[in-house]
Amino acid sequence: MKLKFIDVSIIVLYLITMVMIGWVLRKKARQNKESYLLGGKKLPWYLLGLSDASDMFDISGTMWMVALCFVYGMKSIWIPWLWPVFNQVFNMMFLAKWLRRSNASTGAEWLATRFGLAGKGVKSSHNVVVAFALIGCLGFLAYGFIGLGKFIEIFVPWNLVQPYVPFHVAAQYVPHFYGIVFTLFAMFYSILGGMHSIVLGDLIKYIMMTIGCVSIAVIAMIHLHDSNILQTPHDWGNPFFNWRLNLDWSRIIPDANKKISDDGFGIFGFFFMMMLFKGVFAALAGPAPNYDMQKILSSRSPKEASKMTGFVSIILLPVRYSMIIGLTLLALLYYNQLHLPLLPSKGFTDFETILPATINNFLPVGILGIVLTGLLGAFMGTFSGTLNAAQAYIVNDIYLKYVNPDASNKKIISMNYLTGVIVVAIGVILGFFADDVNSILQWIVSGLYGGYIAANVLKWYWWRFNANGFFYGMLTGIVGALVFSRLFTGVEFLYYFPVLFLLSLAGCFLGTYLAPATDIEILKKFYATVRPWGFWKPVHAVVIKENPAFEPNKRFKLDMFNVVIGIIGQSCLTILPMYIVLWMKLPLLITVIILVIIVLILKRTWWNKLEN
Repeated sequence: MKLKFIDVSIIVLYLITMVMIGWVLRKKARQNKESYLLGGKKLPWYLLGLSDASDMFDISGTMWMVALCFVYGMKSIWIPWLWPVFNQVFNMMFLAKWLRRSNASTGAEWLATRFGLAGKGVKSSHNVVVAFALIGCLGFLAYGFIGLGKFIEIFVPWNLVQPYVPFHVAAQYVPHFYGIVFTLFAMFYSILGGMHSIVLGDLIKYIMMTIGCVSIAVIAMIHLHDSNILQTPHDWGNPFFNWRLNLDWSRIIPDANKKISDDGFGIFGFFFMMMLFKGVFAALAGPAPNYDMQKILSSRSPKEASKMTGFVSIILLPVRYSMIIGLTLLALLYYNQLHLPLLPSKGFTDFETILPATINNFLPVGILGIVLTGLLGAFMGTFSGTLNAAQAYIVNDIYLKYVNPDASNKKIISMNYLTGVIVVAIGVILGFFADDVNSILQWIVSGLYGGYIAANVLKWYWWRFNANGFFYGMLTGIVGALVFSRLFTGVEFLYYFPVLFLLSLAGCFLGTYLAPATDIEILKKFYATVRPWGFWKPVHAVVIKENPAFEPNKRFKLDMFNVVIGIIGQSCLTILPMYIVLWMKLPLLITVIILVIIVLILKRTWWNKLEN
């Protein structure tokens, strides 16, 4: 199916709207640095939560998740724990409000509230976080840039566009050309309007995505009702698993067995245990210095920061998985009609092309335009949020800290514009040098974020941990992760994560004890303001001595209980639309009952106990 006039009109109207939003909100964004980067910390929690959820709905990630759902069925809901997706539950229950209480503008600025502005390792710890954040942002910009270009190329054949382009574009650079075109739109509205235009743009995109996702789910349900023949392996529809996966596609689609073997997920029980081990520590480390952290810091209060992060799962997962299961179902029903290409390097079917192939074959005129607009908006939302985070670190933590601390508001806004253009240019250039989307994603998740965890866990929960320990822990972790990611790929890296974690911990402890403890005045202020639980006994004793009325945080057990309940609820939100589309009545009823019970529990143990 080719794009019709109405589909193209929907896409063009959306792009024009985004440009207008940036232009209209530019004056509001120019009021001051806080207004530009954080929306003045006046945006309501539900809009920030919706924006954060929209930023997580990216094209490349959704293509990967559709492929997982097709091959692994209901068991695919666990595999995104690799990120881990349940870090939002940890943020929701306690970490978001701890972060927001600092009243910082970026993750690097937050370090000053924890380690101070002077002392051994302080400058190094600040610099390593800024470098980490910028490298991560640039990597994600390149990742999204390539993914978008390859996606658009499927729906807009180059032979239709080439006559209108006044210069030659080599075939291998066609995706890059498309990426540049749509990147310019995203850059324009996000640089001009700052956080205000990003949040409003995400709202419009979320509405488009919801319409598109629900439409796909309904279309899939109609096709399933008409066909009533769904060939899947035994246990495909069961989310629970044994030590081994035991999914046999040999009589249906043999290439699916090859993908399972290539992924390394056959011994699913061991894979799950290692994924959970890594995921819990990654979640305890708190949000990484990207758009997720910026949205938390943009909230009005710690209470609203908690509400915002809880809202993300509620509005993201049911909508996203409606699309995922809908496209999976259509692909299963009409697999032979899709003519999916082979992976050149593997020799078996490229299941990640299911999403564009199914959209192209089964969505009617109008709905196709809405879905494509929503997915295009998904790229632009993720891109603009990441760009905003990069601007915040360059302007706030480099320019204002080292270059021009007394810069006027006009200069600060001009620097935001300039850095935005430079960051986009570098991200695009990196995209030209990357082989594919997956290579960037694996490098970010395995190499970069793999080394982030140990140091960022200790900073919350251990009083003696200092800036020197943070720097050496981050340095050891990132260097070790990059070496490990070169030696081991895919799931192999996950299995060696405990070794990497221990190496990073060794760097943390060594660096910590090679330098004095952080100044007690800084620790007292941090402990009294953020009120974390953990190993803070010496600092707690000093605070209590000076202020006997101080109430320490005794919520550890309640927070952990809420985390467990919240993760179960998040899993139910994930699988709920899958049961609806497949019309599995008994599992659907059980899931709804569990969700209702969890909502009633969390109303008493979390919502009613939120405080500013």
